[in-house]
Amino acid sequence: MTTEADFGERLETQTAAYLDRIDDCVALLPRVLDEYAADGPYRDTVDEIGAVESECDDLVRDLRALITDAGPDDIGLLNTRINFNESALLDFYNELDVVANHTERIAQEVAMMRPDAGVDAFDDMREMAARIAEMVAVLDGVVGGFVRGLARADATETLTEGIEAIRELESECDDLRNDAIATVFADDAVDQPLVYRELAILLDELANAVEDLTDRIVVIASKEPGIVTESPSDADEN
Repeated sequence: MTTEADFGERLETQTAAYLDRIDDCVALLPRVLDEYAADGPYRDTVDEIGAVESECDDLVRDLRALITDAGPDDIGLLNTRINFNESALLDFYNELDVVANHTERIAQEVAMMRPDAGVDAFDDMREMAARIAEMVAVLDGVVGGFVRGLARADATETLTEGIEAIRELESECDDLRNDAIATVFADDAVDQPLVYRELAILLDELANAVEDLTDRIVVIASKEPGIVTESPSDADEN
């Protein structure tokens, strides 16, 4: 039988390992676009993204099993943060898995569609990929603190700065998406503008998925006073 402390430590450790691999996966996205633009070995990087995404699938499967297989004696009767939020936490990990899955899809779509990298819209998409990689790097710390706050009954975690940074980066991605789509349809010399539109939307969906995770954290944390996700001024406005 595991103890409450053992369960919390395992949840934190396995989550940290999972987040590291998601970060590794998304960090390859700007690289694959840069390599594609430079006519470099981008296909090798696409394959690497696929391999890391498969590792992420295995890691999140183990995390879900850890939570669903744990009984009250494992989690700890006094750890109400986990007990009360078990279903929401499982949903959260399912949504987190979307980040790696969607990253793989974008890389594969670029390799299949073979857009011309010499247009301004492609530069915007490379910038979007870089912003998304920044978002996920910040998300690593936010999710780590969130899970730590749930796993330790007496913990206090403040996640405000990271959540605000992710929201700002997502807003920048919106601007880049709009610029990419507007630019490509304004230039009659661009062949197959719908290809760029689809890729820009896919990148935007990935940025949205990352921001949506912070929204889920805010909802769950709203019932847990030990996990702070909004500044006092934001809370007053809400």
